[in-house]
Amino acid sequence: MSNLVTPLTEAVAAGQKAAAVDAAMIAKLTDMAGDFAINLSIAVIILAITVFISKWAAGVTRRALSRVRGFRHDPTVLSFAVQVVRVVVLVVGFIAVLQRLGVQTTSIIAVLGAASLAVGLALQGTLSNVAAGVMLLILRPYRVGDVIDVGGRVGTVQRLDLFLTQMADANNVKIVVPNSKVFGDTILNLSGQRTRRMELKIGVGYGENLNSARDALVAAASAHEKVLPEPAPWAGVTNLLDSSVEMTLQAWTKSEDYWQTKADVLQAAKEALDAADIEIPFPHQVAVPYGDDEIPEAPVAPRARKGRTGDASPADAPTDTASEG
Repeated sequence: MSNLVTPLTEAVAAGQKAAAVDAAMIAKLTDMAGDFAINLSIAVIILAITVFISKWAAGVTRRALSRVRGFRHDPTVLSFAVQVVRVVVLVVGFIAVLQRLGVQTTSIIAVLGAASLAVGLALQGTLSNVAAGVMLLILRPYRVGDVIDVGGRVGTVQRLDLFLTQMADANNVKIVVPNSKVFGDTILNLSGQRTRRMELKIGVGYGENLNSARDALVAAASAHEKVLPEPAPWAGVTNLLDSSVEMTLQAWTKSEDYWQTKADVLQAAKEALDAADIEIPFPHQVAVPYGDDEIPEAPVAPRARKGRTGDASPADAPTDTASEG
């Protein structure tokens, strides 16, 4: 009988010990689950607060920068600054959530640093665009809405972000230029100043009265309503060409009125010279003999003179002096 009691007692003791271990494990798992549930709840609350704070900080940043004169009329820099603030708040909140869940953020930061180095070496061109975009946003050589010339491409800036500058030319053709190319090239901001000077070069005949031609050009520019009175329009002889005397007409106008005013002033200058009976010469062709061919005598083209109605008569029309050798 004693032989049977001893194994039974040992079995009961082993069962009690196993039950105690299972109870301890269950209690420990219950505590861990409770702690995880609490930490998860706190992490969700931190995440919700982070999202709320990011939106609130973005709104505060937008309102604060809108009061600054330098950012008020610059939607590109304003939007960029708001996005930076939002991303920074979200990153800080995400790290806090990971720490609350027990994740070792130090190792994660180390891995991200190594990955960033590898990605940076693989994307050198893209990162150069980002660096150029940051410099363009800081220096602001142009803004959204400005008309610029970059590498011979002229267009109105529609968008400027960290990677690309988007423009539209006069034909509404979309032009996309990488920021690194924009920052490394010469930038002509055609609308960066409030006023702009036009410069028209017009040739007159050598036999004409240059003072009369100058007065006619100045009067034509001054009569246009979009031409600014100060600085006053100016005209003068700037070169002696092969078949004409080059006269330059300079006039100032507002940048937004430049193109149409330039076309109007050029037309008015031509009409003013015609009204003053001042010739604008055209190139003449000269026949060059070949071999034993005789040089033909070229007829002299009479100057076109206006009649009473202001139109040249057919007899006075210039004739073609070119001939084949």
